[in-house]
Amino acid sequence: MSEFKSSSFRNEDNSGAPDIVGVTSFTSPFYFVPPSGTTAQRPSGDGLAPGMLRFNTDIGRLEVWRGDHWATILGETPDLNGGARGLFGGGYGTPLYRSTIDYITISTLGNAISFGSLSASSARYSGGGCSSATRGIFAGGETGPSPVTYSNIIDYVTISSTGNATDFGDLTGVSTGRRSYLSACSSSTRGVFGGGSEISSPANLSSTNTIDYITITSTANAVDFGDLSVTKTGVAACSSSTRGVFGGGSTPTVSNVIDFITISTLGNAIRFGDLTQARSNISSCSNSTRGIFAGGSSGPTLYNVVDFVTIASTGNATDFGDLSANRSYIGATSSSIRGIFSGGYSTPAFSNTIEYITIASTGNVVDFGDLSVARGGAAACSNAHGGL
Repeated sequence: MSEFKSSSFRNEDNSGAPDIVGVTSFTSPFYFVPPSGTTAQRPSGDGLAPGMLRFNTDIGRLEVWRGDHWATILGETPDLNGGARGLFGGGYGTPLYRSTIDYITISTLGNAISFGSLSASSARYSGGGCSSATRGIFAGGETGPSPVTYSNIIDYVTISSTGNATDFGDLTGVSTGRRSYLSACSSSTRGVFGGGSEISSPANLSSTNTIDYITITSTANAVDFGDLSVTKTGVAACSSSTRGVFGGGSTPTVSNVIDFITISTLGNAIRFGDLTQARSNISSCSNSTRGIFAGGSSGPTLYNVVDFVTIASTGNATDFGDLSANRSYIGATSSSIRGIFSGGYSTPAFSNTIEYITIASTGNVVDFGDLSVARGGAAACSNAHGGL
């Protein structure tokens, strides 16, 4: 970057401005234009120093190099009327398959409120949920038991409103892309779906290592991203603004494997580390630094385990605390401060319990309130999670 001096620039009080060194361009004596480019054009490799600044044109925000990753500088809070919203869509309970969407204000306590229904009242459970600061996404899920049927539907809602979901597009995969027990995470621009069970016919169900993605601001079918390190279903996912992390699942034996991807790129997942307990049908949420993995099962055994990882690093998960009961099929979402766990299956019935943790600390969950109806396998998202 070439140096220049500008003795002709003035401060706002008309006094002489200091010499300016190393700035790309000026369009006024009162502001400057920093280096800019897309997410794909982020500098990488040797020569980067902590504190370097750029403007990301894809997401419309400044970014700073933290020494190991580009971190988004949030100039606006993606909260709604002072409180981030968490949404829970679909699920399985009584009656069986649900199309219900509920919402909560994450910073408060209380029971969930009706938001609307999945598109065309498409009742399903164990789909994947992800979101930007404005749109919530619900993808895939099981829609019927006899014979087993899965969905390829991707729906979206506007998180700040209420109402029924609208069709977005379809998942990828064998035949028509019908998948269930998949995971989802997102940055502010991309939604990513990993693993799950796929179905090409009622007699052909199999686990998958598929990772596909969407651009959240548009509507279109998902596009191939790469593969998980192993084929598995019942996996959980969370994210920072740069990384997606996938933990647990069944391969068909239960797994403790954690993988990660760089969301802005394409390619196969890379091994991150191990969970504290191998388990499937697990749930996950995050802020920008920590990923949380909660509950799950191994055959008939249910777990109350909550553990965490530091997303920017690699390594094994660490114990965080416990859920109030052993549960699987939990709907999990978060703000930058709280992780939320809703519903799930807890022997001998489905739960309507909503609980929370403070992500930056460790400890057991605290009661938040109740879902509108007891159910497990709801897909969850928020407008203030760790990927934003």
